[in-house]
Amino acid sequence: MDFKSSDVVPGPRTEDQLPHTAEAAVKIVIVGGFGVGKTTMVGSVSEIKPLTTEETMTQAGIGVDDNYGSDTKTATTVAMDFGRISITEQLVLYLFGTPGQERFWFLWNGLFEGALGAVVLVDTRRLEVSFDVIGRLEERGVPFVVAVNTFPDAPRYPVADLRTALDLAEEIPIVECDVRRRASSRDVLMTLMHFLHSLATVKTPV
Repeated sequence: MDFKSSDVVPGPRTEDQLPHTAEAAVKIVIVGGFGVGKTTMVGSVSEIKPLTTEETMTQAGIGVDDNYGSDTKTATTVAMDFGRISITEQLVLYLFGTPGQERFWFLWNGLFEGALGAVVLVDTRRLEVSFDVIGRLEERGVPFVVAVNTFPDAPRYPVADLRTALDLAEEIPIVECDVRRRASSRDVLMTLMHFLHSLATVKTPV
């Protein structure tokens, strides 16, 4: 059979190829309610062009989806977002952003498989949507940190008050972030890595 150049399937772009120095890859999930900034976080911090599954919101979601505080959103993630970031020359994180609308939460179970840890993104205008999110992670035993996305019109609360409101254990880190900024999103991921390292140290004392 003769093949033409047009029949050849192109490989990954040079900038998307895994660094040759990488020795370990870790799966991280970014979870939270609708409109808290998961897609934005993946997009801001990913060193490759992120894969997104956003679809235009339609009238079918009226009365079903709670979009309070996100009235200007015109698209929503229906499956997942995917990105990648190198924490060091040896360590690479694969980022999976989950859909926020409850009708798509059945997809979370597959995304949680093999995840070493998670970031829970929180919008203080809608703290109540984080309760079920955190509960699902606790049920599956997935370690997590909480990142408060500082929306311009969102109220600010002391960390102690947030910990009480979310019923979080004292050891779970809570940090503020602006997911539009790469450095801020990277700091959240570093906080998660330090937390996971501390848990591993406790489990395997020298």
